[in-house]
Amino acid sequence: MKTWQRLLSEGLGTAALLCVVIGSGIMAEQLAQGNAAVALLGNTLATVFALYVLIETLGPVSGAHFNPLVTAFMAWRDQWPLLLTLAYLMSQLAGAACGAWLAHAMFGVEIFQWSDKVRTGTGQWLAEAVATAGLLSVILLSPAQKVASLVAAYIGAAYWFTASTSFANPAAVFGRMMSNSFAGIAPENALGFVLSEISGWVVVVVVYKVFNSRQ
Repeated sequence: MKTWQRLLSEGLGTAALLCVVIGSGIMAEQLAQGNAAVALLGNTLATVFALYVLIETLGPVSGAHFNPLVTAFMAWRDQWPLLLTLAYLMSQLAGAACGAWLAHAMFGVEIFQWSDKVRTGTGQWLAEAVATAGLLSVILLSPAQKVASLVAAYIGAAYWFTASTSFANPAAVFGRMMSNSFAGIAPENALGFVLSEISGWVVVVVVYKVFNSRQ
């Protein structure tokens, strides 16, 4: 694939993913009538289905990263050019913002907004590190033909077993902080999540190097 096709795929895929996460959160919150468990279940199912479809359809084009840390790992492992790596990251961030705005437009709420949903604390930070390390591990260990289903299944589980509901993605943090909805995160809490996700990434890099040095 040409570079522009790969970048467009990453941007559109990330936009679609954030649109699903935020849009389903808005819909779930409206229908759940205050029941947070039901709202989270609806949000989870939509995300799982969307992830599977997006990875299956866009994987052959760009690898279907939709996540700066996945791109950073692949770039580190496969020695990508720096400019290509940065272009992927910018496409993902731009897509995340556009996905949030599209979800708002569909539900008739203010398009440009900031979240005031507090997500912070050592438990949630640890959860983000665990969620990110788990996601990268699943990607690395999955047979190529099963990546979509296994990643989707993992994220679905991680929505429920992590205290943070498993963002595991700095682009998702970026998009969610622009949405004052069920799926949002207050901008002042975003840095803690991103740093925690990076720490999970570092753990996987170290473990990967240890295992490969013994081969």
